[in-house]
Amino acid sequence: MSNISYVVFTAGYHASRLKGLSTVLHSASPQYSVPVPEILSPLLERLLSGSSFTHVASATSSAAKSLLPRVAARLDVPAVSDIIALEHDAANNATAFTRPIYAGNAIATVRAPSTIPIKFFTVRSTAFAAASIQHDLEAETQAIDPVHVPDSPTKHLKTTTAKSDRPDLGVASRVVSGGRALKNAETFAATLYPLADVLGAAVGASRAAVDAGYADNSLQVGQTGKVVAPELYMALGISGAIQHLAGMKDSKLIAAVNKVSAVPRFLQPRFIHAHPSNVGFIRIPMPPSFKLLMLAS
Repeated sequence: MSNISYVVFTAGYHASRLKGLSTVLHSASPQYSVPVPEILSPLLERLLSGSSFTHVASATSSAAKSLLPRVAARLDVPAVSDIIALEHDAANNATAFTRPIYAGNAIATVRAPSTIPIKFFTVRSTAFAAASIQHDLEAETQAIDPVHVPDSPTKHLKTTTAKSDRPDLGVASRVVSGGRALKNAETFAATLYPLADVLGAAVGASRAAVDAGYADNSLQVGQTGKVVAPELYMALGISGAIQHLAGMKDSKLIAAVNKVSAVPRFLQPRFIHAHPSNVGFIRIPMPPSFKLLMLAS
């Protein structure tokens, strides 16, 4: 078995055990070793043309943002992005999607009527529970022939990934983020990384911190970065710009450490704010750089 075939087989096996799936389709080709939209889209276009599929969904990711709108445009149908809820009327074959707009300050409901034969949409994964595994049943696995693309206008040059032993930012239950107030990359690393290791947390950053070179852009949380919804979100030196709040306001508990005394009103019910004038303290285990973390009681 070739390496590509093994990867496809392994992915197909794990996917086939997800609850709710009836069939897992897979296609193997050396061209598919990296997700180049111009190469993958002809495969999906052929698969969906004249098919019985009514919906095409994907998690909101860089790859999906490039691939799904391309395929939807080729099939002359619209695509809805980053939904947080949906309701489907099977009798009329119409689907209503709910999605945040204006950096999360408003919620829009978009209705796709029956005149749209295939509804394309991406899902904000933090808004839905993960699919459960069914150990006693397994979906059918079916191979489909690849579509060769001889002259792709886009060529993959290289993939650069940031390796870390910490939890993945997108799914971590605890996140520690730093902002521009940390002043430089050295302070960012010396402050956040030991704290994240003690808490077993992922590390995030505001866009200002990323733009200033404190952290890699893969750590950016916000409207133009990753959307997270952990059990605990700690923001150090982050003032709470609306673009940043759009990426973390669904966190269960938000703790901020900075010199800004104002707290966004819609965060107050689950917001703990540390400020030099606070007199309440909570003592928790900290690395040497954090003898005591001050939080309002």
